[in-house]
Amino acid sequence: MTLAGVSIRLLAATLLTIIAGGTARTQPAAAGAPAVGVVEATRRPITETSEFLGRIEAINRVSVVARVTAFLDKRLFDEGAEIKEGDELYRLERGPFEADLASKQAQVAQLQATLENAKLTTERARTLLGGPAGQQSTYDAAIANQLSLEAQVQAAQAQVQASQINLGYTKINAPIAGKIGRTAVTEGNVVGPSSGVLTTIVSQDPMYVTFPVPLRQGLELRERYGPQGGLDAVVIRLRLPDGRMYGHSGKLNFVDNTIAQSTDTIIVRGEIGNPILRASSAAGVTVHELTDGEFVTVVLEGVQPVEVLAIPRSAVLSDQQGDYVLAVGADNKAEQRRIQLGQSTTTIAAVIAGLEAGDKVIAEGLQRVRPGQTVSPGPASPLILSSMKPAADAPAPQADHGASGSTRLLDRKP
Repeated sequence: MTLAGVSIRLLAATLLTIIAGGTARTQPAAAGAPAVGVVEATRRPITETSEFLGRIEAINRVSVVARVTAFLDKRLFDEGAEIKEGDELYRLERGPFEADLASKQAQVAQLQATLENAKLTTERARTLLGGPAGQQSTYDAAIANQLSLEAQVQAAQAQVQASQINLGYTKINAPIAGKIGRTAVTEGNVVGPSSGVLTTIVSQDPMYVTFPVPLRQGLELRERYGPQGGLDAVVIRLRLPDGRMYGHSGKLNFVDNTIAQSTDTIIVRGEIGNPILRASSAAGVTVHELTDGEFVTVVLEGVQPVEVLAIPRSAVLSDQQGDYVLAVGADNKAEQRRIQLGQSTTTIAAVIAGLEAGDKVIAEGLQRVRPGQTVSPGPASPLILSSMKPAADAPAPQADHGASGSTRLLDRKP
């Protein structure tokens, strides 16, 4: 063998060794089944809720005006204070009205005296009818004069009553109990029916809350709660402008009879308590949580919970065909299950179709799994499991405060 042949064979062997070694290095080692966290689909009672934007309205509202024209002598209330029905608010100048009443009463007394004399005259004319001096015409005239005076007395008494009413109008009293606003007129000014509103009173407890409901959603609510008792099947809760949930609940009591054509909505109203939040201060101001005209989020909550098949929201995936989950099937293989979701929260998904109670869905490690792949299932993390706990054990999530007409679920402890 020549030296050239040996060199060629050594070079070829070296190249084969390098190629074989490189190929071995590029082949990955066989990977094991990916570990995933699974949660079992379970049925649990969940309260359905729907959210709308609404406003607080006082049940009673009165614009106080003057009934007679006079000078305003005194203002007898503290602006912004709680008042009771019948409390005196303003006192007008009484002198002219008292003088007018005295004059009318004097006219009544004068006419009554004249009437008494007419009655005596009539009685004498009736007595004379039995003798030669009596005339029927004289008697008839006496009766007519008596009746005329009786009518004049009645008219004068009506004038007295009118003067008494006008005198009473010089004291302006509160027609309802509630919180009074600021005064529009100060002492010393002339007020009258043409002066406009002097002040406003709004009742405080309870309050109305009114909110528009889109017609389509209203029909859904009717189908949902109608068989359960209609308006009595729903409880009202309020979310205040700062995000806090109001501590009292209320009931629906009115649905309007007309749909607004411009918005395709119908007005719904409820009633909710508004007790005193803080006792009256030195200035006489009492604080209530709800204020007339306040903007709130109305949460309609069903009285009777409904049972749904619940899984963690994090287990739900979506593509162009819709929602699906990866469930652990036979031999620990991942299976794609197409599902139909009901009304869900940010942490819990309510499944209408596609799963059965007891199915195990993958909630963690989804990014490492493909349908048909063998997995190593284990319990989900405490964070995922805590999201599935009842509302008594974990706080319920709050929806976006700016949403209108949204619907969600509140998890209730079985």
